[in-house]
Amino acid sequence: MRILFMGTPDFAALTLKAMTDARLDIVGAVSQPDRPKGRGYKLVPTEVKAAASEAGINVYQPESLKNGELMPVLDELKPDLIVVAAYGRILPDYIINYPKYGCVNVHASLLPKYRGAAPIQRAIINGDKITGVTTMKMDSGLDTGDMLLKAETEIGEYETAEELFDRLAEIGGRLLIETIKGLENGTVTPTAQNHAEHTYAPMITRETGVIDWTKSAREISKLICGMYSWPLASTKYKDGILKITEARVCADESDAPAGTIIALEKGKGLKISCGEGTLYIRAAQFPGSKKMNVEDYARGHKIDMGLVLG
Repeated sequence: MRILFMGTPDFAALTLKAMTDARLDIVGAVSQPDRPKGRGYKLVPTEVKAAASEAGINVYQPESLKNGELMPVLDELKPDLIVVAAYGRILPDYIINYPKYGCVNVHASLLPKYRGAAPIQRAIINGDKITGVTTMKMDSGLDTGDMLLKAETEIGEYETAEELFDRLAEIGGRLLIETIKGLENGTVTPTAQNHAEHTYAPMITRETGVIDWTKSAREISKLICGMYSWPLASTKYKDGILKITEARVCADESDAPAGTIIALEKGKGLKISCGEGTLYIRAAQFPGSKKMNVEDYARGHKIDMGLVLG
């Protein structure tokens, strides 16, 4: 089976690696154009482009998919199947309808839950205990196609989005291989989604990570985990922004206003009052500083007890 792969970020690159490790016939890879990054605005290849190039796979990076721009590539490569993982754009019908076996998407949620751009982060932020990966036949909607296979996994209490990304990419890679084999031998049966049960996972922004200290300690903890490693959960601290990288829920209650710095406890971190319960900030990036353990920061900087964050 001739397979064309479409994807852009690291999640997709790990999926592509699983396919190359399985020695599938990948005839090409499509990724979004290289974008400038860093202070020097140097063009940096996408993670999929880097992975495909390392594997000796030709890479195509059209600026747009509209007006049949990818059609010459399709006619050249003649794929039987197109696999899509976090490509970042909705595919036009001419691409979806081109291959014999259609287009299969690897989506990092248990559809129809968390359609959209940020299913991994949203599952953590919302405090879900279970998530997973779904392979589906693509249609013209946003993650609305018929489901093929699913795999579930538990979310750790303090598992970060970065850690879950890596785990789901590995799970998704294995599930995709199983899906492709099932399509080839006719043992996979598409199942329609229950559209009435769908939820949406909108894109993550810096504003998503702004902490509301009137929420419970557990809710804030989940936000901190879901925002790691980008853009990080944040709160106003003195005249700057404090970005929190690690925290733990404390069972203690406090009468102090939500967001108050109560104490710095050895081996635990900064104790902060919340709308319900309290939270220990264990590691953070203070204004003008690098990411570090809070106790290490406190050795060289004064932290005002009683200060209200946010």
